[in-house]
Amino acid sequence: MNRSLSLFVLLVLSMAGTTIAQRKKEKQPVIPERVINIDFNKSAGKFNTMFNECVGAGRANEGLRADWQQQLAYVKKACGFRYIRMHGLLTDDMAVYTQDEKGNPVYNYMYIDVLFDFLHSIGMKPFVELGFMPSALASGPKTIFWWRGNVTPPRDYERWGALIENLTRHFTERYGAEEVKTWYFEVWNEPNLDGFWAGTQDDYFKLYTYSARAIKRVNASYRVGGPGTAGAAWEPEMIAYCQQHQVPIDFISTHAYGVKQGYLDEFGHGGTVLDKNPMSVSGDVLQSRKEIAGSSMPKLELHYTEWSASYTPADPIHDSYHEAAYVLQKLKQVGDAANSMSYWVFTDIFEEPGPRFTPFHGGFGLLSTQGINKPVFYAYQFLNKLGNTELVNTDSTSWVCRDSVGNIQVLAWDFTNTHPGDSVHNQDYYIRDLPSNPKGKLKLNIANVPDGNYALEIYKVGYRSNDAYSTYLSVGKPAQLNRQQVEQIKKQNDGSPVTREMITVKAGVPFTKELDIRENDVFFLNMIRL
Repeated sequence: MNRSLSLFVLLVLSMAGTTIAQRKKEKQPVIPERVINIDFNKSAGKFNTMFNECVGAGRANEGLRADWQQQLAYVKKACGFRYIRMHGLLTDDMAVYTQDEKGNPVYNYMYIDVLFDFLHSIGMKPFVELGFMPSALASGPKTIFWWRGNVTPPRDYERWGALIENLTRHFTERYGAEEVKTWYFEVWNEPNLDGFWAGTQDDYFKLYTYSARAIKRVNASYRVGGPGTAGAAWEPEMIAYCQQHQVPIDFISTHAYGVKQGYLDEFGHGGTVLDKNPMSVSGDVLQSRKEIAGSSMPKLELHYTEWSASYTPADPIHDSYHEAAYVLQKLKQVGDAANSMSYWVFTDIFEEPGPRFTPFHGGFGLLSTQGINKPVFYAYQFLNKLGNTELVNTDSTSWVCRDSVGNIQVLAWDFTNTHPGDSVHNQDYYIRDLPSNPKGKLKLNIANVPDGNYALEIYKVGYRSNDAYSTYLSVGKPAQLNRQQVEQIKKQNDGSPVTREMITVKAGVPFTKELDIRENDVFFLNMIRL
């Protein structure tokens, strides 16, 4: 082969190779990059901690159990909740009210004292829900739940008012007026649902009137409100009624859940579908705030005294790693529209449908019955670790904060609603092993970080990372967990950092970090100044 031909062949081969390389390059998918740019010196103000102002629990009588109390003390320490709200304070299993042989009222607060004394001992306050009806005062036999909370109006409203006044005086004598001034009193639960209230809206407003006036007779500074409705209902009507009839009200309360149909699943037999609306739950909260702002009482506080992805105690999304990202997404969207968002509930020790028979059953709790941390527990723990100064941040799915000594905290997540749609119930979808898909790179840039040495800890929640339910599936999904299995699941999902390293930040050089992020991952970065 002559020299010219050789050069020609080499040129053709080179061009072919270049073309193949270009085609390969063209076929490579572009990896998305999400960038969070922060300036350490640009403060957005005090970090709003409405997310852990309050948390829910099933019923008051469960609060007399040792394991319930142990779990609440643990959750309080880790997540920082300040108030707790629960049903059933006045139900017969709390032995609050009866009548003697002559029909005179008999009051007894020994069970309530045990419960509230415990709350006081761990630094928590009650968000007092007044309900349900003591049977000796009830107008009918209708009840709700396995533990039979009576949902009928009082047969004598004067006696109901006398009970509420006597109870409030008891609280004042036991804990002092200055302490009780910091509490909230909420009248009833979800009276817009027939299952929870056997009366009309007018009957509820009458109940509220007697309750609010009874509380204010003890101390005009005590805070009372309602209507505690499902689905953000009755808010304008409640305000208008109180305005028209000069009935005291200090806050509006209501509830929202993120599934598409219904409001109540009394015994955990229903099917639910996670709403694809990106503003589910949060949209309700923003609308509630708008209604209050446009009312005759625009400065009323707003408390969402129940919320979660789903209203049923048998929805496996509660156990899934998806719930952690979901909760953070909704809280971020709500912003400062609510004074509190009370997650329903802190523990699976919860007996509305009766005692549960399996370790993971889609219960509402941050913890399982056996005290195993679910992924959503870590969402609240991470939130509680954020510093008290929020930094300016245009990223919609993260918070970046610093504390008084210069430590920096970053909480960032991806929320992707992977639910297949209306044809599949949560109960069929979230019980599956659900591997997550890549979402690209997450890049963090923080300018003007004070120079020096830092310890950097990175924590993660996601598929098979602090994901107790996936661990439960991996050990064969036993109907009962023995002691060793419980300890194994706890150990594999104990919230330890996924990485720890020492770093040095130089003057004038931004801190940067890049992470691979997948669907519904949650990352918490803690930069500790040394």
